[in-house]
Amino acid sequence: MKKSEEPKAGTSVGPVTREIMPGVVVCKDAESVALAAARYFVQWAWQAIGENGKFNVALSGGHTPATLFGALASPEFRGQVDWGRVEVFWGDERAVPPESKESNYGMARRELLIRVAIPGGNVHRMEAEKPNIGRAAQDYEDLLREKLPLDSRGFPRFDLIFLGLGPEGHTASLFPGVRGTRETSRWVSTPLVPKLGARRMTLTLPVLNAGHRVMFLVAGAEKAEILYTVLAGTSEHPLPAQLVRVPDGQRIFLCDEAAAKLVLEEIAAKGEFTGKRDAVEVGKKVKGKH
Repeated sequence: MKKSEEPKAGTSVGPVTREIMPGVVVCKDAESVALAAARYFVQWAWQAIGENGKFNVALSGGHTPATLFGALASPEFRGQVDWGRVEVFWGDERAVPPESKESNYGMARRELLIRVAIPGGNVHRMEAEKPNIGRAAQDYEDLLREKLPLDSRGFPRFDLIFLGLGPEGHTASLFPGVRGTRETSRWVSTPLVPKLGARRMTLTLPVLNAGHRVMFLVAGAEKAEILYTVLAGTSEHPLPAQLVRVPDGQRIFLCDEAAAKLVLEEIAAKGEFTGKRDAVEVGKKVKGKH
């Protein structure tokens, strides 16, 4: 994207969207976050298709992405995307069948994929329900190797990766304190998440950091403390979401006002975001959720 096309402070992607600091875009509410994300999706899809002939995107699960998918499938947006040139992947997946209500793929299929003209061969789900999830992860890594261009370090580069932000700072299925979170060689891993008692399949940090654009969708008052902490870097040990830095691309937090409440309050009081608002106490609260 040309520099003039990037979102800038004080500008908007919609009537209720503004960038309050570099890489942090705030919308009125969760629905506005989904609509803004849909507009970005359309804009960036056309750019990638124009430059490379296709648009490689990794989807995420969650309530806000579900609303985003519904928007993309609506009459307002679905005709604006050349779906035949969109290649869809996933950032992470639970070890459940695709028809399960817990499946990230299943949710995307219901809300988006069966409602737009995307060829079945362009949809690449993580088969995390297979008995040998490690083998399935290697198969997905092989698929990425076949389908995606590589960055200068040899990692696959998506045009866009959607991510969520968990209350304890996890993103995709990379959780604080879980072995393999800082994986540096594999592209796809299968961490055991003790608090969930199950394995998941996830893209690793090097793949997330190789993205051309990575967009966190963050909505709800319950995300205010963790969003502040991630942006401020105040946790005792770096959280997975803090480790997604996208050095050769663009990282965007697309938030609603409720999630950005603490950041907005600090900017209003001090004229800028310092990341020093009750840093110790906020860090303790986040640590207590691990």
